[in-house]
Amino acid sequence: MTATFDFTTADSYVLNCSTLLTELPVMERAQAAKDAGFDRVEFWWPFDGNPTPSPAEVDEFIDSLESAGVELAGLNFWAGNMAGGDRGMVSVPGAEADFAANVDIVVEIGRRTGCKAFNALYGLRIEGQDAADQDATAVANLALAARAVAEIGGTVLVEPVSGAEAYPLKRFADAAEVVARVRADGAENVAVLADFFHMSVNGDDVAAVIEAEAANFGHIQIADAEGRGAPGTGQLPLQEWIDRAFELGYDGPIALEYKQEQATAFDWLSRAAQTA
Repeated sequence: MTATFDFTTADSYVLNCSTLLTELPVMERAQAAKDAGFDRVEFWWPFDGNPTPSPAEVDEFIDSLESAGVELAGLNFWAGNMAGGDRGMVSVPGAEADFAANVDIVVEIGRRTGCKAFNALYGLRIEGQDAADQDATAVANLALAARAVAEIGGTVLVEPVSGAEAYPLKRFADAAEVVARVRADGAENVAVLADFFHMSVNGDDVAAVIEAEAANFGHIQIADAEGRGAPGTGQLPLQEWIDRAFELGYDGPIALEYKQEQATAFDWLSRAAQTA
């Protein structure tokens, strides 16, 4: 199998509207993504840390996608107060009811938009809390989420993350172990989100992981390192890694989850097209 991915056009990618276009209000970002040439977008949970936004708020979000004419290709579950340092709630004992209520809304959004990929950030280790109890809570919450999104053909994604010392899933193998535990609990529609930036920064041999696991990736996100900027701003061989992932059986999207100001965020695509 040979890669068919076009690295030079915006419509080849999914644009993460929670790391990019952040100068704009959330509800204006889908249109800005479309204006920049992107047909598919993804969002972190777009409701300011509220697990249960009102029906009107959900309608407004979906309307922003529909009026822009973009596909929602990925959505995070509620992850707590991200701006305040939270990195997910699935492993937080005591948050189960809020998470379950959030799952219901995520399923509704998925049903109405056709979104199939749902990222569940694991959560930070809590001082004084037994890690095994947190892990058991996470497995139960992830299994619940997986069973719920299965109704709409969805997949729950589990992601290794950098930049938060208390986040326990730092490398691909850490996330894959959680996925295996959830599958053992009877939920098959769960997979690792392979974020090449986080994996690289955390010390994974990304090329080796691709060789062993590419066909099992549930989703790929990219940013360059160091700096988490656009492709070409760092040293990562992103095109080589993506080509190889496709060659080895990955057939999902490539999402842009880098951080850069709107004015220059997509200049690299023009340069890539000129040198292709």
